[in-house]
Amino acid sequence: MTGTSRSVSSDWDVSIKVTSLCRDQRVSSLGLFITLLLTWLLAFLALSTTGFAEEGAKTDSGARWSLSTLNADWEEVRNTMVAKGVAIDLRMTQIGQAVISGGKDTGSAYSGHSLGILIVDTETLGWWRGGNLWVEVEGNWGNAVNLRTGSLMPVNSNRLYPVPGRNALAIPAVTYTQFLSPYVGLSIGKVDTTLGDANEFAYGNGKGEIQFFNLAFNVNPVTVIPSPYSTLSVGVVLFPTKDSDAAFLSLTAFDSNGKANSTGFDTVFKGNTTYNFEGRVRTNFFGLTGHQLIGGMYSSKNFTSLDQNARLVIETGTIERKPNSWNVYYNFDQYLYETKKGSGQGIGIFARWGISDGNPNPAHYFYSGGIGVNGVIPGRPRDSFGIGYYYLDINPLKVTVASGTRELGRDEQGVEVYYNVAVVPGIRLTPDVQVIRPGQKQVIATGKAVDTVTVIGVRLQFSF
Repeated sequence: MTGTSRSVSSDWDVSIKVTSLCRDQRVSSLGLFITLLLTWLLAFLALSTTGFAEEGAKTDSGARWSLSTLNADWEEVRNTMVAKGVAIDLRMTQIGQAVISGGKDTGSAYSGHSLGILIVDTETLGWWRGGNLWVEVEGNWGNAVNLRTGSLMPVNSNRLYPVPGRNALAIPAVTYTQFLSPYVGLSIGKVDTTLGDANEFAYGNGKGEIQFFNLAFNVNPVTVIPSPYSTLSVGVVLFPTKDSDAAFLSLTAFDSNGKANSTGFDTVFKGNTTYNFEGRVRTNFFGLTGHQLIGGMYSSKNFTSLDQNARLVIETGTIERKPNSWNVYYNFDQYLYETKKGSGQGIGIFARWGISDGNPNPAHYFYSGGIGVNGVIPGRPRDSFGIGYYYLDINPLKVTVASGTRELGRDEQGVEVYYNVAVVPGIRLTPDVQVIRPGQKQVIATGKAVDTVTVIGVRLQFSF
């Protein structure tokens, strides 16, 4: 999915499937050094100037909380830039998690993620009408407990970006959109596909930065196989009214082999193309804000089949392939109570559903649902809370040997609860608990059963 679509992975070899998203590896010290240097330099500059601690002694609480970043001076500069057509968003997210029981192995891990977004409005800049440029610079470091859990859905989805399983610095998005009218826009470039499948209570920009940690509440798993995270794309977006938030329909085509750390020109549209449609409409059931979204994908790529004959693989080295993959996905969010219409504060519910071909896509069916609470707790107008449940029906890898056919994997289900605390403007702290019955049944090397896993964690985010 492109600017209005979403997913995570490039090509999964079936032998590693979802775990290829979370494999913890070493990376070049240079890339890690640059990422850390840029991130902590931004933090130092923001905190070393006139910050909120100092401003708090001079202003009232309401004035402080009207800010959205750590530094008042930078906030003023940024607002001036926005008025002239240039917007900059900088944030750093750090996550610590521990597997305290069950899974494949207990233990803890720390990871970090930095993201910079540049948005340029050509009309506001005085250049030409209808132009919009979106650029992302992203880095990550550290490790995650994802592989310890045995879960097919990573419990730390933030660690997957820009490159899963290793430290990296990349430019995952450089997208230009030209609006021909208030109703039609054409886009081209490298896109961040997590910007799609939006949901009021289970989204967090698709990267586990704001709401839920688990991938199952940030993307629809049925979209993962045919849709890489960062890829070259062309598309059109249609708006039935001048209110772009009321409804849209997007139609896109993108490279099925895109990667965040490469330009993608070596693979683009060479017989491996994914086509995607997605539409979203704002609703007003019972006089309360809600949204309905539906989308679908078709990929022409040849994928690794889920049915493999071990004898054939051993004797010929040939892995069976299966052409094409499709999926359909849906989500909704609905407020049950709002402090003020359209304020984004209230109590609501959400749900996701998806279906795929089942082979080569192992995520055959998926559904999730839960409750979201934004800004209604007395004295905590910027805090949020969420609880969600998901169920993933998988078509497991089947390996045929002399003694019969063996299935590797089982259906997975889990629950997650988080509470996002606005400590001060620009700093958020989020404790989190997840309980999951993993999709992996046993450790292949030892035969040890993989039991229900409990993961606790905390997320600390700085916005500059």
